[in-house]
Amino acid sequence: MHDITRRELLAATAGAVGLAALARPLAATPVATPGLRSGRLKQSVSRWPYQDIPLPQFCAAAKDMGLAAIDLLQPDEWPVARDAGLVSSMGYPSQRRDFIATGFNDRANHALLLRELEQTIPLAARAGVPNVITMFGNRQGKRDAEGIAACVAGLRQIAPLAEEQGVTVCVELLNSKVDHPDYHGDHTTFGVEVVTGIGSARVKLLYDIYHMQIMDGDVIRTIREHIAHIGHFHTGGVPGRHEIDDSQELNYRAIARTIAELGFTGYVAHEFVPTRDPLTSLREAVVLCDV
Repeated sequence: MHDITRRELLAATAGAVGLAALARPLAATPVATPGLRSGRLKQSVSRWPYQDIPLPQFCAAAKDMGLAAIDLLQPDEWPVARDAGLVSSMGYPSQRRDFIATGFNDRANHALLLRELEQTIPLAARAGVPNVITMFGNRQGKRDAEGIAACVAGLRQIAPLAEEQGVTVCVELLNSKVDHPDYHGDHTTFGVEVVTGIGSARVKLLYDIYHMQIMDGDVIRTIREHIAHIGHFHTGGVPGRHEIDDSQELNYRAIARTIAELGFTGYVAHEFVPTRDPLTSLREAVVLCDV
């Protein structure tokens, strides 16, 4: 189970409750006292690997173990996280089944993607959601230069609204070797060229450590070199996108320490699929990255 599950779950929830849910009043007092941690990183967790746990229950468990936020929530779910005293650290602008494949690398997609972001960014700003996700899209025979130019042209159009509203649009890097064949934004260098071409502090990369270990390796040096271009992190063990403990090849303690030492102020969200008791595995990951 990996990101294909995330895509399927995105489609399965389509039509549940629309953006109008944001009009509901939010709870005035968060439930429970935060399980504060001494570490320098703001840790979050992606919702989709824990879909079997009802969202209010999952939020309460996340809060109890010291997490600051929940990642990859739809707008109708943002109030649930807020009621639990958590930030929705990364919001979706759409519930489309083809969300990952349909990206800014194809100019034919720009009208759709811009319309979704133009609708969602002001909602995110009002709800205190700091980031909204978008995708580079599948290659479909395009050269890198063509895809980069299209991404720059499209994302430049949304940058002024993102800057005005104080919301960061994060474009996710994914691997094309294992999980997402033909995905165009499959190397850090591709993403960096896009972000530097836009030149906005409100359009950055979602650097998924799992995906970029598969495609690039050299994770710590890459993070150090490109931290200014990164707005958000995802974790996951390699291979398999499971626990980030010593059952896999990455030293997440060292990676977390590097991110903290660079003064990163965004969120590091755990996006691994547990193979054991899910909340126990998540708690262990939070402790591991509490640097």
